[in-house]
Amino acid sequence: MTAPAPRRALLAAALAAATAATAASVSGTAAEAAPAPQVPEGDGSPASLPEEDAQATAAAGPTVDNLFWFTYRDWRAGTHRGTAAVPGARPGLTLRTPQGRTEYADPHTGRRSTWEYASWTSPVHTSTVPATEAIASWNAHTPAGTWLQTEIRCTYTDGTATPWYVMGRWASGDADIRRTSVDGQTDGRSTVWTDTLAVDGPARARGLRLRDWRLRLTLYRRPGSAGAPLVWLAGAMASAVPDRFTVPASVPGRARELPVPRYSQEVHVGRYPEYDNGGEAWCSPSSSQMAIEYWGRRAGAEDVAWVDSRYTDPQVCHAARSTYDYAYKGCGNWPFNAAYAATYRGLGGVVTRLTSLNELETLVASGIPVITSQSFREGELTGAGYGTAGHLMTVVGFTASGDVVVNDPHAPTNRAVRRVYRRREFENVWLRTKRRNAAGKVLTGSGGVCYVFGPTRPTAAHLTALRTVGVL
Repeated sequence: MTAPAPRRALLAAALAAATAATAASVSGTAAEAAPAPQVPEGDGSPASLPEEDAQATAAAGPTVDNLFWFTYRDWRAGTHRGTAAVPGARPGLTLRTPQGRTEYADPHTGRRSTWEYASWTSPVHTSTVPATEAIASWNAHTPAGTWLQTEIRCTYTDGTATPWYVMGRWASGDADIRRTSVDGQTDGRSTVWTDTLAVDGPARARGLRLRDWRLRLTLYRRPGSAGAPLVWLAGAMASAVPDRFTVPASVPGRARELPVPRYSQEVHVGRYPEYDNGGEAWCSPSSSQMAIEYWGRRAGAEDVAWVDSRYTDPQVCHAARSTYDYAYKGCGNWPFNAAYAATYRGLGGVVTRLTSLNELETLVASGIPVITSQSFREGELTGAGYGTAGHLMTVVGFTASGDVVVNDPHAPTNRAVRRVYRRREFENVWLRTKRRNAAGKVLTGSGGVCYVFGPTRPTAAHLTALRTVGVL
C-alpha cells in the first residue's frame, strides 16, 4: 500500500491553489469574514513540529473536554439572530426570520448565488482543559436549497481572541454548494488544518493555549424558500494531549465483540475519481458505513440510484460522495463523517478523543463500536501488512486477552475485513501524538481521535458509557 499524504499537512503542495479558491468567502453582513488562508513561513503544520522531550509522560489532569448542545434548553440559550429553537423528540435550531441576503461564490464550481441567512452564537464555554486543539462537530438536516456554516472563536490564555474561524461549509447533498473546509486560516498563533484548529508550534512552546470557545452557526436558504436547515447537535472537543512517541500500557478489561457489518475499501479501487478514486482513500466512509449499518440504518434505493449498477456495495460509494471535502479533496474530513452519520433517522455522531484503550473498552462493552484514526509504518501493527500516514478503522471488540478486534477496511474482500491486532501495538499507534516515518522524520499521530456514532435515544448502558468517557 502506498501511504497517503498526511491529512493535515496539505499546504506544502496545494495551498497556493487552495488560497485563491477558499479565500472566496460568504460576503455581506451575515458574519465577519474568515481571514484568507495565508502561507506560513515554511511548513508550519503540526506534522513538522520539532521533537520534544515528553515521549512517554502522562499529562497531569484531564486532557480532553467535550461540550455538545442538543437539548431544547441548549438551543434557546445563546444569541439568536433570526434563528429559533424547535421543540420535539429531537430538538433543534432552525432559520425563522432571515436577517438579510448575501452572495456566496462557490470556489469549487465558480457559481455565485444569493442566499437568505440567520445565525446563532452559542454561549461561551470555558474548557476544563487549556487546549492546544479544537475540533467542531454538528448534526443537521439540510433540505434542497439550504446549507450551513460552522465557525469557532476561541480566547487564548493571555486574554486575546482568535478570529472567527470557519470549520466547515456543509450540506448533506452537493447540488447547491460543494461541501468544503477552509484550510490554512491563521492569525499567526493558531491555524485551521482542514477540520482541526491547532495552536501553532512556537506558541505552544511559550505555553499559549485555548482557554474558552464558542460556536457560530449561520443557516442559509434560497431567497423566499420555505425550507430551512435544522441543526440537532453542535459543539466541539478541545484537547491538550501530551506530545509522546509511546503511551503507558493499559490493563485489559471486558472481552466483547459486536456484530458490525464489514466493508472493504479495496473493492472500490478506481471508482469515482471525482470522489478520490476509491481504494485506500475511502477508509473513512467505509468505516462510517459499517458503524451506520450496525445501528440498523442503510442508504435507500433512491440514495444510491446514481451509482453504477455494476458496482458492489453502492452504499459505500454513497458514503464517499456524502463525506467528500472539495477543498481537502478527500473523504477523510472527520466532522463531515460524523455529520453524514446523522443524516440517517435517529442517529447522531461526534468527533472526539479518547485517552486510553480502557475508555474504548467501556464504549464497546456498552454496545457502541468506535471508529479510530491512526498512522503507522509497515511492521508497527502486526498483521496489518501495510503502512499509512492516516487510516480509519472500526473497533468492534476485544478478545479475552485484551487484543483489539477491528473491522479494518484495508482488506481485499469484505470477508477479510475482520482483524485482531495486538493490544500494545494498537494503543500506541492510535494514542501517540508523534511518530517517525521510514526516513526517520518526526510526524504526528492522531492522539486518540475517533468518531462515535449512536442512536439519539440511547439505552441506559449507552448513556453510562458515554458519560464515563466524557463524551456527554
